Amino acid sequence: MWFNILLNTSLIIFGLGLLYKIFTWFACNPACKNTDTTFLIRLSAAGKGITKTIFSAKIFTLLKIFIADVILQVRTLKEDPWRWFMHILIYWGFMLLVMMHALDQMVTQRLFSDYYPTLNPYLFLRDFFASMVLVGLGMAVYRRFIHKPPRLKSNRMDYYAIIIVALIIVSGIFLEGVQISSYSEFKSMEEEYAALDDENDIRALESLWVRDYGLVSATITGPFDNDVINHGRELNEENCTSCHSPNKWAFTGYGLAALMKPAALQLDRAGAVAIFLYLHVFLVFLGLAYLPFSKMFHVISTPLSLLSNAVMGSEKSNPINVMTRQMMELDACTHCGTCNQYCSAMMAYEARGNSCILPSEKMTFLKSMMNGNPLNQAQRQGILEGVYLCTNCDRCTVVCPAGINLKQLWLNVREELLQQSDSQPIIFSPLSLVRSLNRQELSPEIYRKPLVETDRILTGDFKVLTEPAKVFSLSTKADLNQSARLLDNNFSTCFGCQTCTSVCPVVKNYENPEAELDLLPHQIMYCLASGLTEIAVGARMLWSCLTCYQCQENCPQQVEVTDIFYELKNQAVQKLSDTNTDQTLKNMSTK
Repeated sequence: MWFNILLNTSLIIFGLGLLYKIFTWFACNPACKNTDTTFLIRLSAAGKGITKTIFSAKIFTLLKIFIADVILQVRTLKEDPWRWFMHILIYWGFMLLVMMHALDQMVTQRLFSDYYPTLNPYLFLRDFFASMVLVGLGMAVYRRFIHKPPRLKSNRMDYYAIIIVALIIVSGIFLEGVQISSYSEFKSMEEEYAALDDENDIRALESLWVRDYGLVSATITGPFDNDVINHGRELNEENCTSCHSPNKWAFTGYGLAALMKPAALQLDRAGAVAIFLYLHVFLVFLGLAYLPFSKMFHVISTPLSLLSNAVMGSEKSNPINVMTRQMMELDACTHCGTCNQYCSAMMAYEARGNSCILPSEKMTFLKSMMNGNPLNQAQRQGILEGVYLCTNCDRCTVVCPAGINLKQLWLNVREELLQQSDSQPIIFSPLSLVRSLNRQELSPEIYRKPLVETDRILTGDFKVLTEPAKVFSLSTKADLNQSARLLDNNFSTCFGCQTCTSVCPVVKNYENPEAELDLLPHQIMYCLASGLTEIAVGARMLWSCLTCYQCQENCPQQVEVTDIFYELKNQAVQKLSDTNTDQTLKNMSTK
């Protein structure tokens, strides 16, 4: 009765959790766009898209991806064979254990008519699959807590997933071990299946099980008489071998039973078999109920992400289905950290210490935000900075083993973050260009809101910018045309790739160039683009420039960086000269 109660309760919780996940996929919107879609509309659109895909040539693409990326996990193998082997051990070990053991009545018995859980090869395979999971978990613990690859972050969900799976496997092995050595279990099986009446027959069978099956008897110990063992073997073949292979094939449980042998009788009297049975079943049902709310849910969502991304393109696919897929992708993230290893903005993380700059950590907070959990100001600002510092290189998308289109996700959720932000955006970043290139996907009101807010903040801090026309006020004298030419020909094409800083010999001369030079070349360009000319002129970088033209020659957009720096210095000197002349004339007139 208690078994049915636990099973039904866990199934109800699992079912409700699964329905909640599906509802969020079709009800929540990861992008700040004007959409009038409802749950039913999005569900209908998904159904139409799935039907259209199945009855098209794309079905072969789905089969290819299912075999290569879901079953064989080739994407992970390409990036890291160690992690591939670890994940294969855990994933397939656990899945095979579930199908062959937990769902034996639904799967194994239907496939194999001779199936019995205590017969080979099933007895051996059960322990073999459990060992696969334990070895994989050991590799995962080593990777996360001992080896610690750079920028790999672990959170509570990672700990819970490892702990729950480990407890399920270990409790199952302990249950098997105490069953092997249990005298009461043997007596129960003997009475039910053999039903021997002769006391000598019972002792002979018991002697064989003590010697060969790991049983710890309360009355019989070795050494054993050969005639008694032979007689016990005959009785065993008549009554037991049809449903029970030698326990040594259950190598994990048999080994544990050997270790617990000194305490086996005490454990048996204490009801250890029942205790570990209840514990194992409870942990299994707990894991089942917790699965939709944990990291382990990626067992379901990651294959769906891989399959959907294989047949969906951002341009040809229905935008409604793209929204649904992106909500699903938030649950598909395994938090493996692969994207962090290839992130172009990882040095910004090293410098600023904001973990949200790393793609995997952005996913964690975005998932929380999309699920309706409120974020505090620091968390919201951290995500905003992380999205802004993204270089849109698309490396994270290429290497993601879950097939998540991370670049498109950043572009879409960015607007939601910008609209919610009540503080100054990180405007000095390459995202400004990317946002403008994708402005056709946004309404004019949504596109202009953060720009107006940024302008308000800047003009509040720098009063010189209150006149909109004075965005880049170099000079008002004869060289105005030269200044205008520099502005028109340069800032309209500069997209902040930071190549000018990368090739600058002055920057390379310092271990901490920002501390020595105030602003780096690309930061000076950002300042000029935003109208902060006074800040740019005051930077020591401008006056340390060697005029070597490396930045200008290597600029992929042919921005005249060196010429701009040269022009700024000339006009600054001219302005200083004019100021000194005016002061001299003033002093002379006073005298």
